[in-house]
Amino acid sequence: MNFYWTSTTLLFSIVVLAVAGVCCFVSWRRSGYGTSMGLLECLRMLLIAIALITLNQPEMTQEIRPEERPTLVVLHDTSDSMQTRDVVAADGSAKKAATRVEATEPAVDPDTWAPVQKNMEVVFQPFSSKLTNAAKGTDLNQALQHAADSHVNLRGIVLLSDGDWNTGKAPNSAATDLRMRGVPVFAVGIGSEERLPDVELISSDAPTFGITGKLLRIPFRVVSWLPGDRNVTVSLTGTRGETVEKTVRVPGMGQLQDTIDWKPTKTGEYDLTLNIPVDDAEAIVDNNELSFPITIRNEALKVLVVESFPRWEYRYLRNALERDPGVEVNCLLYHPDVDSVGGGRGYLEEFPDAKQLFDYDVVFLGDVGVDADQLSLENCTHLRQLVRSHAGGLVFLPGFRGKHSSLLTTELEELYPVVPDQANPRGFGSPRPARFALTESGRRSLLTRLETNDDENENVWNSLPGFQWYAATSRAKIGTEVLAIHSNESTNFGRVPLIATRTAGTGKVLFMGTDGAWRWRKGVEDLYHYRFWGQVVRWMAYQRNMSQGESMRLFYSPDRPEAGNVLTLNANVMTSAGEPLREGTVVVQAVAPSGQTDSIRLAPASDDSWGLFTGTFVPKEGGTYQFITTCSETSSELETAISVKGLEKEQIGQPARIDVLKEVAEVTRGELTSIDKMQELVEQIAALPEPEPIIRRFRIWSHPLWGAAIILLLGIFWTGRKFAGLA
Repeated sequence: MNFYWTSTTLLFSIVVLAVAGVCCFVSWRRSGYGTSMGLLECLRMLLIAIALITLNQPEMTQEIRPEERPTLVVLHDTSDSMQTRDVVAADGSAKKAATRVEATEPAVDPDTWAPVQKNMEVVFQPFSSKLTNAAKGTDLNQALQHAADSHVNLRGIVLLSDGDWNTGKAPNSAATDLRMRGVPVFAVGIGSEERLPDVELISSDAPTFGITGKLLRIPFRVVSWLPGDRNVTVSLTGTRGETVEKTVRVPGMGQLQDTIDWKPTKTGEYDLTLNIPVDDAEAIVDNNELSFPITIRNEALKVLVVESFPRWEYRYLRNALERDPGVEVNCLLYHPDVDSVGGGRGYLEEFPDAKQLFDYDVVFLGDVGVDADQLSLENCTHLRQLVRSHAGGLVFLPGFRGKHSSLLTTELEELYPVVPDQANPRGFGSPRPARFALTESGRRSLLTRLETNDDENENVWNSLPGFQWYAATSRAKIGTEVLAIHSNESTNFGRVPLIATRTAGTGKVLFMGTDGAWRWRKGVEDLYHYRFWGQVVRWMAYQRNMSQGESMRLFYSPDRPEAGNVLTLNANVMTSAGEPLREGTVVVQAVAPSGQTDSIRLAPASDDSWGLFTGTFVPKEGGTYQFITTCSETSSELETAISVKGLEKEQIGQPARIDVLKEVAEVTRGELTSIDKMQELVEQIAALPEPEPIIRRFRIWSHPLWGAAIILLLGIFWTGRKFAGLA
């Protein structure tokens, strides 16, 4: 037992005890040395003594030494990021760089820890994450916490990792708990904190399907961590034909974004591969290749062109679409100057009804409006439904007669991408040709890509023949992407928008603010005029043609879904009579690559979205999913294959995060070192002194039983005094 007294408390206790002894003796003598009174005075002295002992804080201590040997846990990271080849050799040569996991192998060899095993048990524990594919993530916090909870007499933890944690809680949570337990973490950083010399081919946002005989542009991005510019040859293989190659100039310590063109000749499922050659200066050689699936099919797009007068833009547009083998075009020419509509091959006598209209992928609205001899309000309602509910495309082509101003009083006003200048419905003409100017969005868009190279594309747009009429617009609406503007004319809101696009519901809308695109044929014939409108038609019809059957269509967003992100599923369902299904049970069975099946019930989008059913699904793994869409009311079924990108939390080639390991070591009062100083760390741990025994302290003065004893003695003393007085 120990007393935590001071000189003051000790002196005070002696004086009080002496005075109490004298007083008790005097009291006993006055009572005639009676036995009962003597016992009471002794009890009084006992109470005073107990109070004085309490004043000097008595404490009992117990020393406990663990019976088990101390344990040292060696945690080694086995996640995919440890496959990064950036641990340079002792001579500093990047060419002899080893992977991080290879550099870890000597540290997890039991012979390395032989000096430590004389005094401790050494336990090796690999770790990564709790994901389905564990190596696709790193959970440092869970690894540290598990090691702390699994071993009673834990002497320390050696953490071999690159510090790249991407799942679970922050590792400082477990580090704080280890600090409270007195367990240090010896962190060993593996990998370089800076990128080694490398050229990487970044993932390409390639389309999910293409059309036979049509040029397919596949975007890619090359990132370089080499000091000088390089000529890199990008190769496309898996085309069931000759390899497609393109040489690009990649800036040093920079990146280049470009496209490679391929014209498929046969339908079917393709696994395409983009790759670049390994540079002599590269240290990482396994990120120069990229593979992705794509479906090639025959094209059968249906396009409707509605116009009032056969102006030059209409004539050349119709010719361009008719000469396109993948497009079936119909025209409706109202021709107000004659009693009947225009006639001939592919001409319609009247505007299609709802059933017929929903079969079209794209509709061009020329200089037409709501009139007794042109469009009706019902026609406008059906056009809105085609775009919003059936993923159709709508192109507004205003003219100098200003008929589009009447469309703004119908449901089509919601779809119109720009705000027209109502004071000038007939637009503006000029004897001097004006030109288009691409915006930043226009420079990036595939719609305005007339040449594959950025500089060449810019030069083409700058050299295109000008236009002499344009529609008067105040500004673009919110949510509209402006691709091209007037090179000279402005409004209070900025330059006049000429080419603008927007998404409406499940479909797309495009506004062309001039009727002079046909002039692009000057000197090059059909090249740029046909290319532009062909790209517009296919861009608008892309979603509608993802997957379709006789009475059902399934399309989804985004085009390249990723595991862990929301995938929006949209289905258009038609009855046996060809009418849009208003109410029904539409179910999609999603079969994952692992065989797991999820059921998604699609709900009607809204009261005015005819035949559209929508729902969401979150894929949990990468690979090809099979989506089986069924409708009980129509007894129809549609099977669709969708490729999902895997959940790549772990990325090979990223710099090591040594700062994370440093924080863990500092919080736990451990140490941070590098893999090349492993032997020094082993010797340091082997030389650690025996852990201090556990001391348990029992403070008698603060224990509840101590107070109860005092109260009991006081009661006895009070009762005794009472009975002694009566006696």
